[in-house]
Amino acid sequence: MKIETPLLVPVLAALPVCACMAILGLPAYGNGYIVAFRTLFFVACLVWLIPLTLLQRAMWRRDWSWLRMGSILLATTYAMAITNAFLGQSFGIAIGRETGYQWEYLARGLDSCWLALVAFCAVHAVAAYYLSLQQVRLHLAQAQSSARDAELRALRLQVNPHFLFNSLNAISALVSAQSNREANRMLACVADFLRATLAHDGRHEHALADELALLDAYLAIEKARLGERLRLTMKTGPDLLGSVVPYLMLQPLVENAIRHGIAPLSAPGRLDILIERAGTRLLIDVQNDGQPSAQKGSGIGLANVRERLCHLYGAEQEVDAGWRPDGRFHVQISMPLRGIEVAA
Repeated sequence: MKIETPLLVPVLAALPVCACMAILGLPAYGNGYIVAFRTLFFVACLVWLIPLTLLQRAMWRRDWSWLRMGSILLATTYAMAITNAFLGQSFGIAIGRETGYQWEYLARGLDSCWLALVAFCAVHAVAAYYLSLQQVRLHLAQAQSSARDAELRALRLQVNPHFLFNSLNAISALVSAQSNREANRMLACVADFLRATLAHDGRHEHALADELALLDAYLAIEKARLGERLRLTMKTGPDLLGSVVPYLMLQPLVENAIRHGIAPLSAPGRLDILIERAGTRLLIDVQNDGQPSAQKGSGIGLANVRERLCHLYGAEQEVDAGWRPDGRFHVQISMPLRGIEVAA
């Protein structure tokens, strides 16, 4: 496994090792030159940490096996410990405490800093592996977030072409029927709606007040097309206008209700949009008249909203669509209630 970590990691790994060396040496500090010897071993140990760090990182980059790295590090640290013992004896000879080198004691690397160097390598490896794992998790989360964001943008961009196609078909029908005044009025409303959507800053969520403003612009188009055949009721509490909702969530639902529910009717049809609060939940109910044979509850609009809500809120959202005993088609949405103005 390749590990790339900041150079601060070996410093943090050395701190507990150095602390242990200092604590283990405390009982002997009252014995003559022991402070000088301990200081020599301590400084030598710190110096050895630099090549040990570089050696470990070089092996990590080459993706060597842990067994191979462990064997090399054990041999290397033991050689460093022997060198420390040699330096200690040289220091003893220099100050007159020793008359010559005692070669049989040089191999006893445990008495100098071998265990400390081994401990450093272990702590360094564990710390580096942990930080590397955290980085991998962070990158994975960022990648998942980017993929989710891209899919949400694609779903959101799906709304306008679908709406535009339906609007152009309606305008074409008005022109064919020589209803030029209504066609011009509808074209102006379409331009206003598209201008409002193009001015959006790209966020996936915005305030309910902004969503209702976009919905008003869209309903002006449908009113220009259907006139008195569309009877609209919209109810929402003023304390909910600051709540957060997905961008262009209501428009495809209303478009679906009008296109598949009300437009095929020969008589005027009613469309009701009810938005209310239930504890920590925001409830949205879009109801429309229609014929069950004409409106199946499917299509791009409703499917688009389902997918976007699922991406944004996961299991915290619910969408229920279908015909109710009152003879009307309902789309009921339950989602988390969030927003500055709705905080209880």
